[in-house]
Amino acid sequence: MANKRDLKKDINYVLGDIIEEVYVWELDNPGKDTKAGEAIIDEAITSFDGLIARVNERDVENASQHFKAIRTDLEKTAKTLVEKVNAL
Repeated sequence: MANKRDLKKDINYVLGDIIEEVYVWELDNPGKDTKAGEAIIDEAITSFDGLIARVNERDVENASQHFKAIRTDLEKTAKTLVEKVNAL
């Protein structure tokens, strides 16, 4: 089931890149408060856990719609997190 594997990779890469971007911001701005960055990282990790749990659900009625909804939620979450990172 390549679709499930690819979706897991996408979730990992997208949210991992956002977390990495927060770390880069923290390194570039050592004098600034890092609490907002830590909150973004925590939110990304929580989102990762929730999305992976949804991907691993076994008894779904329509797998295609289920995975499409997860992809949509990933895009929304990523967009929100990127906006927060840009606002730092």
